[in-house]
Amino acid sequence: MSAFLTYLLKATLLLAVFDAFFLLVMRRDGHFRFNRITLLAGSAVCLLLPLIRFRVNRPTLYSEWLEPVVVAAGQGAEPSAAGAAGGLLPSWQAVVLLLYLAGVLVTLGLYIRSYGSMFRLLRRTPGERRDGYILHLVPREAPSFSWLRHIVLGRNDYERYPAILTHERAHVRYGHSMDLLLSSALTVLQWFNPLVWICRSELKLLHEYEADDFVLNQGIDATQYQLLLVKKAVGEKRFLLANGFNHAQLKNRITMMQTPTKAAWKKLFLLLLLPLLAGTMLLLAECSASPQEEIPASEEAVPDNPYSVIVTDEPAAENVSESEADKAVPFALVEAKPQFDGGDANRFSHWVNEHLHYPEEAKDLCVQGRVTLQFTVEQDGSVTGVRVLRGVHPILDAEAQKVVSQSPKWEPGKIDGKPVRVVYNFPVVFQLK
Repeated sequence: MSAFLTYLLKATLLLAVFDAFFLLVMRRDGHFRFNRITLLAGSAVCLLLPLIRFRVNRPTLYSEWLEPVVVAAGQGAEPSAAGAAGGLLPSWQAVVLLLYLAGVLVTLGLYIRSYGSMFRLLRRTPGERRDGYILHLVPREAPSFSWLRHIVLGRNDYERYPAILTHERAHVRYGHSMDLLLSSALTVLQWFNPLVWICRSELKLLHEYEADDFVLNQGIDATQYQLLLVKKAVGEKRFLLANGFNHAQLKNRITMMQTPTKAAWKKLFLLLLLPLLAGTMLLLAECSASPQEEIPASEEAVPDNPYSVIVTDEPAAENVSESEADKAVPFALVEAKPQFDGGDANRFSHWVNEHLHYPEEAKDLCVQGRVTLQFTVEQDGSVTGVRVLRGVHPILDAEAQKVVSQSPKWEPGKIDGKPVRVVYNFPVVFQLK
């Protein structure tokens, strides 16, 4: 799987865990500002965590299902045009990536259109600078909203309902527009994730809660203010990016005004999120006994055949005898990497495909799975020490080991121009179609 798609999947899983926790545990909490910061900061952490490389000494969800990159498949299969070009994505990954980019463009276009409508209105309506904000009064009846330091109000609302201006001033004062910009960027990147959209709506609702709380703290009568909300609740959601007086769910806002503030200690519920995120990261960690020895992975097209050869970046030090480990050089430390037929391990996988046979006995038994082999490229380029690190069935293990043992000579790896021994891990996946 391409690095970007793998990152996207990891970030999506982390955001799903975080957003689900927030919606289940914290959404009805009365600590509005704390919840705002938690929602934004938690989302940012979920986007950053996949960039950190975690390794554990055991198989994980990532190492078993996400990490492998299929580079060739099928007995006697010829490399496709995409594979021969090197660096192109397999067809299914290209389709997924194109669909994702199309969704990004559509979502971004909707936001740009909304922003353009709002910007045109602000340009058409003269603004009056006040203390900390710019007031735009429109002569016609229009939904009130705020954006950055700008507040737009119908002239009738401005003259008859001063609480509306107070409400919009709260949005400006607390910087809610910046929250929405960050949230909009997240929904562009995660347009396919319904929990992200739900949490965006929750963030806007938190803005309304905080603005309502500000209004009531100014001495405005709660009952009269709630009646005003009901009266003005017929507005249209015209600007997706703006904070509007009529945008939020009215029933929730009135209920929250009547709910006493919860104790501060209940913020500690957030600590329950830490083991959930930690557990998710463990599931997404790479399997490794030593982070120094790796095989670089690449992506190429996969024909539809009964078995696949997969190259991953699993470490090569696992189960190596002490004497052999002393002599072999870690892959990451080799200046000139070993080459097979002018290419890397992916080229070798094509060669294995051409010589690998799915044993009939294994087919009859419906045996399939992943066989992880280890071998050493010697100083003269020969392949030695082929062994099974993790097997599936003796029949499949023996077939994979036999083919790899018949490998032609490689061009050995070198350090300071001198050939050195390099240990590889080479997973082979037998899959019945």
